[in-house]
Amino acid sequence: MFKHLCTLAVLGAGGLIAVAPAVAAQNPVRWTTGGAVWSTQQQAFDTFVDSGEVTDRGLEGGLNRSGWTASEVRAGMSKSYNVDLRAVTRYLYSNAGVDFLKTATLNYYPYRSMGSTSVQALRSAIIKDSVDGSISSIGIMRALPTDFRLAEGPQAVGAEGRCKPQTAQCTSLLSWYVFLPARIQASQVPDPFLDK
Repeated sequence: MFKHLCTLAVLGAGGLIAVAPAVAAQNPVRWTTGGAVWSTQQQAFDTFVDSGEVTDRGLEGGLNRSGWTASEVRAGMSKSYNVDLRAVTRYLYSNAGVDFLKTATLNYYPYRSMGSTSVQALRSAIIKDSVDGSISSIGIMRALPTDFRLAEGPQAVGAEGRCKPQTAQCTSLLSWYVFLPARIQASQVPDPFLDK
């Protein structure tokens, strides 16, 4: 009985996420490079992932600074990973998950709150994208609840052994997005009681 109640509680929370009002970031990346600031709209990322066409100068600059080719970033952002909503949620609320979210949002955080709601905002986007049992970089980006900005400085990509050391592959925002869903999938925390 306890197992069923816990499952319903978690799935109920997921249902609330799924039916919540559609509030999403209009500008998932506000780039800050040198003295320049530029906001890239979600539509530009969607166009890029859907067709490969780059229609935004901020996105073009981000691709040039990513350490990857545009086609590699596009493939990485559209790749889908199977996840379990409960296991993802369990991880993101664990101490390790909170530490991960804090590190992940040191230089990429909600534009208006300037970091005070970083953990909650990124967590909500990942959980919202996980509701259907799969996640992707573009799906997480589309689920961001507010505009985000990228401050100058390296991004914690967390792809040791998969990115070329001492290059933008290990420090750029788009590289971080490419590796984010795989990192979440690998970090899921199955519940030994519920998942039997």
